[in-house]
Amino acid sequence: MKNAPVKKAPASSLAVKEGEERWSKQELDEVLADLHLHRDRLVEIMEAQEQELNGLMKDAGDGAGHDQADLGATSFERDHELTLMNSEREMLAQIDRALARIDDGTYGVCESCGEPIGKMRVMAFPRATLCLSCKQREERR
Repeated sequence: MKNAPVKKAPASSLAVKEGEERWSKQELDEVLADLHLHRDRLVEIMEAQEQELNGLMKDAGDGAGHDQADLGATSFERDHELTLMNSEREMLAQIDRALARIDDGTYGVCESCGEPIGKMRVMAFPRATLCLSCKQREERR
């Protein structure tokens, strides 16, 4: 699956915390490369999981010759694959959201308090949408 061309905001216009240097083109390009690489990998994984899940769904309808343990194992495996697929979909949505925020110039701004997230945090975790204090507050709930 090809990625659409990104019409990103200029690196220097992205939010940074007080005392941090502005984003350089190279830093933004690294984040973009990381996001696109991770996105491509997720799409491949999801396609493989979908094929696996399709096979499990076909097997689920055919109970002939299977004992209860086989049916239980197939059901468990199918549920596990569905859980993995949902997790991968969520991660893909986060990546797409980060790419959209780079496009519109809001990348690096906390979605909760509106303050800069911090360049080091988003470079370490490019999908971050919350500053550290907001993230900690969310996790305590």
